[in-house]
Amino acid sequence: MEILVTLGIFLLVTTMIWMFVKQSYFFQSFALEQTTSINEAQRGVEILVKEVREAMPADTGAYPIESADAFELVFFSDYDRDVSVERVRYFLDGSDFIKAVTEPSGSPLAYLPENEVQTVISRYVRNSQDEPVFSYYNGDYPGDTTHNPLATPADPLTLRLVNVRLKINAIPEKAPKEFILESDVQIRNLKDNL
Repeated sequence: MEILVTLGIFLLVTTMIWMFVKQSYFFQSFALEQTTSINEAQRGVEILVKEVREAMPADTGAYPIESADAFELVFFSDYDRDVSVERVRYFLDGSDFIKAVTEPSGSPLAYLPENEVQTVISRYVRNSQDEPVFSYYNGDYPGDTTHNPLATPADPLTLRLVNVRLKINAIPEKAPKEFILESDVQIRNLKDNL
């Protein structure tokens, strides 16, 4: 009888230790995944802000902003500091925030869709249909980007400021809540309030 009680206690303690190790491993892997995804998003948004700030006319003569939608922004910028201006497109595809770059080619120069190279900037973006990634403002914004955004798709000729807002969460069913990453960028070459 004593052996059975000892064996039962041993099995109970072993099971509890196993459950603790399993939960610790899950929380550690979740925290690592969440931290990694937040860091990726922060780096991606920093790069996006820099590139949008330096948007310029395309090598084809096109306006610096091609299109401005709630979940996609297309503009021209010399992001890699070479002799040509690239077409840069940021967009949300499912839960992936993607950067797509197209180098101009041909004669006359053109930005061909088949030359587009895509890179995932951030995974686990959880913006819903009523939570746009991009909001746009004209030169009359009062410094408070929570009011009066331009309707999307925004007219590229009127926009002067872009607000980027990403909700990051590696596993939405588990705590913690979403991490909100938000930044504003004013396009230097379009400023008319100098």
